[in-house]
Amino acid sequence: MGQGIHGVPFRAWDGVTGKNVAAYCPHGSVLFPTWHRPYMALYEEVIWLNAQWIAARYPAPQRAQYRAAARTLRIPFWDWSLDATMPPEVSQRTIYINAPEGTVNVPNPLYSYTFHPLPSEDEFPPIGSSSQPDLVNRQLQANGAALHSMTYALLTQQPDYGPFSNTRYDDARVLGRYNNIENIHNGIHMLVGNGGHMSNIPYSSFDPIFWLHHANTDRLFALWQAVYPESNFTTSQASAFGTLTTDAGQIEDINTPLSPFHADDSGTLWTSARAWSTRTFGYSYPEINDWAVNSSQLSTNVKTRLNELYNPTRRTSKRSVSANALSNTQLLPNAMDIQWLVNIEISKSDIPSPFFVHVYLGSAPIDPSTWSFAPNLVASHSVLDTSMLNTARADMPAKLYGQVPLNPALLAAGHTDLSSSKMVPLLKSQLNWRLQNTDDAPMDVGKLPSLKIHVVGQDIKPRVLADEFPEYGTARVYKEVTNGKAGGLQDEDDVK
Repeated sequence: MGQGIHGVPFRAWDGVTGKNVAAYCPHGSVLFPTWHRPYMALYEEVIWLNAQWIAARYPAPQRAQYRAAARTLRIPFWDWSLDATMPPEVSQRTIYINAPEGTVNVPNPLYSYTFHPLPSEDEFPPIGSSSQPDLVNRQLQANGAALHSMTYALLTQQPDYGPFSNTRYDDARVLGRYNNIENIHNGIHMLVGNGGHMSNIPYSSFDPIFWLHHANTDRLFALWQAVYPESNFTTSQASAFGTLTTDAGQIEDINTPLSPFHADDSGTLWTSARAWSTRTFGYSYPEINDWAVNSSQLSTNVKTRLNELYNPTRRTSKRSVSANALSNTQLLPNAMDIQWLVNIEISKSDIPSPFFVHVYLGSAPIDPSTWSFAPNLVASHSVLDTSMLNTARADMPAKLYGQVPLNPALLAAGHTDLSSSKMVPLLKSQLNWRLQNTDDAPMDVGKLPSLKIHVVGQDIKPRVLADEFPEYGTARVYKEVTNGKAGGLQDEDDVK
């Protein structure tokens, strides 16, 4: 199926060799969105071919029906921005299916992966835990409002591919735009995995939910492309971590091969230039009806669909609203004319292993096992150790960026006056954070000297029309909120 392409066992696939003991997948790279596109297409092709074989085995009276269904089969996506709960289909150990021989009960392929043959513990060491869907859903739901807000803000505020594409891109990063598609993607890996395979990048693709997650990540990338058709992939970036075929420091750009995926039988590898459009692979998404329209019309249509999905028309364009007038729609960026954000940055060299930065309004609970779903949790920012091989060069910038929205938690807690005169003293006294690894063990902030957490406020002009996005103003940093707090931005620190 190709799960091993993404991470372990660090072997050549389809004859594409390299000199590094690493995986093919590029993280912290401008190739992150585009590399996963042919990977998902390969997975879908394997599923599709197997579906044709299965459909042909049904009894003659049913065969035509199943063959027709198999021909139109496409892999599903899990829109965790709209519903931060795992699909129920992934939590059932067995399922009943209508097989060619009749109704049968079988192991659920979306619940776990079965190895053929079972690998050695050197290749795939046991994690030592079992599935905990109830815990995972509690963590996801505690982050649901933040995921919703982050997704909409990213798609409506970031027109530049470089800072949109990955956690490490630095050149065009500004205060209000620390968010990126890889950062949001990392959060799902960590919240679902939390010490299991999904939070361990070299092994994550063996968890079946990986594919539902990455289909949605590709969908969000495609939506962004439709909204910003003029933002072509012209950005280059040095690889800080390296892959099986790429050395650290190598410049990656639109023509860098997306190893190990071949685009034809002659040995030509896919590149970002060739994989830029989903049409090349013969698929689209429900919100992207990209036929019989030009790029400008498509952009307008997709903006309307994004607003319908993630930011409905009901709004309150005031800095202060009545508490009893609040609704879920008013927790989104177009509901208020200011947004408050927590920006997080850290150097890759300081990351010992994957960990969470849990952000709170008020004190964190005493029991660390409840930190990820506490009632006063703002959101859990995920710092995912995405290097397949520790090849980061000391003379290269390897800083990772992320962002957590404060507005949903502030409004839900009844803080309806979001003016700076109210928010700065409130956040100075109530904003806290705790660091925690995926074994639920607290981490010492003092051991991560490059960690810089800071608060920014950003004026917004709410949208009015169905096909408009909010207009985002310049963001301002408020050092006084974090000054004196371990891991926070201090008065003497510089920031973009």
